[in-house]
Amino acid sequence: MNTRPPVVEHRAAGPAVGTTVGTEAIDAVLRRFFVDRRAEADAIGPGFATAVAELEGHVLRGGKRVRPTFAWLGWIGAGGDEAGPTAEAVRHTCAALELLHASALIHDDIIDASPTRRGHPAAHVAFAEHHRHHGWPGDAESFGTGSAILTGDLAQGWADDMIRDAGLPADAYERVGPVWSAMRTEVLAGQLLDLWAEAGHDEEVDSALRIDRYKTAAYTVERPLHIGAAVAGAGAGLVAAYRAFGVDIGIAFQLRDDLLGVFGDPELTGKPSGDDLREGKRTVLLATALRFADDRDPAAAAYLRARIGTSLTADELRSIRGIFTDIGAVDHVERDITRRTGRALAVLEASDATSHGRRGLAAMAVSATQRRW
Repeated sequence: MNTRPPVVEHRAAGPAVGTTVGTEAIDAVLRRFFVDRRAEADAIGPGFATAVAELEGHVLRGGKRVRPTFAWLGWIGAGGDEAGPTAEAVRHTCAALELLHASALIHDDIIDASPTRRGHPAAHVAFAEHHRHHGWPGDAESFGTGSAILTGDLAQGWADDMIRDAGLPADAYERVGPVWSAMRTEVLAGQLLDLWAEAGHDEEVDSALRIDRYKTAAYTVERPLHIGAAVAGAGAGLVAAYRAFGVDIGIAFQLRDDLLGVFGDPELTGKPSGDDLREGKRTVLLATALRFADDRDPAAAAYLRARIGTSLTADELRSIRGIFTDIGAVDHVERDITRRTGRALAVLEASDATSHGRRGLAAMAVSATQRRW
């Protein structure tokens, strides 16, 4: 029984020189931001300073800076000048996306009871361990959860501050505001849809795709591109092309993440393999497998429904992987990733984005949808 998905490799030229903001540049902005916050945190009190230190470690510890890079390339593709007077303000605007991302991840790990993030204890786990280490009375897990919720809230608030204080021209800031607000609403809506689908055992592929659209695609690709376009004052045609590109690449990004959640190497992903299955996540991969199994192998469908959302043994995880592969769900998802990537690249090529912006976005699209981490 085959329990590994086929590897489909797509190659594209790397981004043109000067089109990527670079993880180093974003990290430099974020490091300066936290340096500026430490004195304030220390003045407020040691508990707050500890939470800020945990948030800083969470933000600066790894990450591919996918969202800031898409925002930067959206700006470049809309005519932004990386050597121009607004470039530093744009970098700060892009970096704010990492703080919003940190907020979403911290809260997501609480919701999913995930023990790790990027190979380190998740924030709620780290705070609970802090409680136990000091021998404090009360429940360590409740303390950890409460501290992590507030730290995630802090990250979102500071993301808003970073946008406000980025130094964008007034007209650009006015254009970005509604896009930023829409993105915050969409990611929270996606989280809620995900939670409700899991609780209700929603098995519809369309429901899983709707979650992917709002929980992942909107704030990973679609809205970051929209933010870059808004800063540059792009026209409606380019914004529409960016959003169409962003929806398809963002959903393909999440479909790849679903596959990695089941088949990925924990050394690369930073999370235990099979966590999505143990948590009962209503992914497109699971919904597709159930639909196919209902038609082709009812016993396999019954097995999936009985085991998904439970504490799986290694043998049970291997069995589920085998069902996903043998029933055709993995191949189906791989084809959808390829289809969405191709469609997005066609929209991008037909757009009026600058040529070097298109090259950078095309390379990012392939990197995001064909990654193995």
